[in-house]
Amino acid sequence: MDQFQDIYNKSAKTVLKELEKALLSVDLSQLERFEKAILSKDKIFFVGVGRVMLSLQAIAKRWAHLGIKTHCVGEITEPAITPNDLLIVGSGSGSSIFPLNIAKKAKSIGAEIVHIGSNPNSEMKNIANFMVRIPVRTKLYLKDEIESEQPMTSLFEQALLILGDIMAVMIIERQKINLEDLWQYHANLE
Repeated sequence: MDQFQDIYNKSAKTVLKELEKALLSVDLSQLERFEKAILSKDKIFFVGVGRVMLSLQAIAKRWAHLGIKTHCVGEITEPAITPNDLLIVGSGSGSSIFPLNIAKKAKSIGAEIVHIGSNPNSEMKNIANFMVRIPVRTKLYLKDEIESEQPMTSLFEQALLILGDIMAVMIIERQKINLEDLWQYHANLE
């Protein structure tokens, strides 16, 4: 049991240390612009693939608890996107085909687009209005990415999810939202 505990403690500390480094490396001016975009739009749409999309779905659910109208691209009740809306594209590399093409479509409609990713020089650079960079290891192994001992792009997916929760806490504080009032937005058919 001692060996198991040692491996667990070491692994937990590694993940937490990497997350702290990643989240404290995000440019605050990008986050401030991001917060303004979130709060100024009618609806917020999310697109990504794989584990990134799972993180985005969790963010969409949390922000819906704040009274923000959120939708994940492809959901059965997804409404039309308009120029009054925001599309959040989650892609570490910025080159995943599906999110890239959805972003192009949203841009043609006039929606504002933010890319949350690690690669500032991807094709998303020419599509998104701005980027929130989480400068962590991607499949591209760029020189300025924060290295990770975790498999593949786990650190990006984790940091994305936690960043969404950090933004929720900041919105609650800055909008002076009473935490008890948030339950009105929680699912109640449970």
